[in-house]
Amino acid sequence: MNFRHPEWILCAAALLGSCGSRPTPEPPPTLTVAAAANLTDVFAEVGRAFKAKTGIEVVYSYGPTAELAQQIDNGAPFDVIAAADTEHVDSLVASRKLAADSRAVYAVGQLALWIPKGEQSGISELKDLAGQRVRFISVAQPELAPYGQATIEVLKNSHIWEAVQPKVVYANSIAQAKQMAASGNADAAFTAYSLVLHAGGTVLKIDSHLYHPIEQAIAIVARSARIEEANQFRSFLLGPDGRTILAKSGYLVP
Repeated sequence: MNFRHPEWILCAAALLGSCGSRPTPEPPPTLTVAAAANLTDVFAEVGRAFKAKTGIEVVYSYGPTAELAQQIDNGAPFDVIAAADTEHVDSLVASRKLAADSRAVYAVGQLALWIPKGEQSGISELKDLAGQRVRFISVAQPELAPYGQATIEVLKNSHIWEAVQPKVVYANSIAQAKQMAASGNADAAFTAYSLVLHAGGTVLKIDSHLYHPIEQAIAIVARSARIEEANQFRSFLLGPDGRTILAKSGYLVP
């Protein structure tokens, strides 16, 4: 075969050129969600299911709702916020940092008291927290976390606040409050029911009449560069797939 002929040279060049210019596949789109700390477990499942359905990868930044709201107010590059309350979301909507028409309540959280050592602790109801066997009770900072605020309501409405206040140790979030109890630095923790649903020990779901409903709102960041993907995530969470995951994870769904 004689490769000196011009037509063979042109064909070879064309083949080599086509091999060298093969397009690199684009990475899947990524969505950044600011999520309240109580969502740590359930949103991992939501993210997997959402990606399986849409191909969109979700990256979460977890923290206390007040801190996440402040970050968005300061221009943090989030696409969506899933808060643990409605107040912070409504404030950001009022300042036009969040899209007003995207605001929706996606779940109602349930408060629980988690006792890792179970019956060994001597705690079987709220009033037992005032007993001498209980040294420390971990609670999320009420100024930062709606579940922490609800906890203070519960202790006051149960008429044990004065007795247990000296035992209360504060954490930045309910996830940290849970960790304090898990590590033995607290005898019990007030946290989200969803975080301790399968944690072992004793889980006491708190009577919802003792605290204001923990309505949790979602909204899209107005300056997001991924409005279409953000809308898909919002629709997924509010739709049947998202509601099913939330319900089986210890949330009430509206």
